[in-house]
Amino acid sequence: MSSAAPSLEPLPSLDDLERWAAAKGLLLRLQVDRRLGVWTLRVGVACIRPEGPPALVGELKGWALPTAAGLQLDTMRVVQAPPAVGPLIWAATFAWALEATPCRRARLLAIRDEERQHRRLVRYFRRLGFMPQRELAAGVGDLPLRLVWGGSGLLMSGRCEEGLRRSARLAQRLAM
Repeated sequence: MSSAAPSLEPLPSLDDLERWAAAKGLLLRLQVDRRLGVWTLRVGVACIRPEGPPALVGELKGWALPTAAGLQLDTMRVVQAPPAVGPLIWAATFAWALEATPCRRARLLAIRDEERQHRRLVRYFRRLGFMPQRELAAGVGDLPLRLVWGGSGLLMSGRCEEGLRRSARLAQRLAM
């Protein structure tokens, strides 16, 4: 880790994460909007290039309801990025939720498109502290949640504080 980068232990703030990212040559930005009491969130990370504009290498989209279990994480995409980008995005998402919303728990869906990829997603989300809640399948009762999440899979839930702790630790380890 560069001496200019702040420590990400034990629980970094969003400002800490932005400074840490900058010290690693990354630009961390959040785009937040709030309408009718619901936040929409886009977390983006770009690599700073000496010539030309920064290149987007990862992003996460989600929304938050003003409740303790209101953080809903939807789409994450990381392409040709340094290994710490994914955990940095997760850490920034959790830090934002803890600092700017009443959300203390997050939910996401480990989509079941292809079985091998589904197992990898579940394992990855468990590393971040998410635990299985229930399967979303073809049942009539699952239809509303399937419409929200866009498919079937394993609905998982985790504590934002634990997710921040784990993802910040992982980002710092991968950036060494």
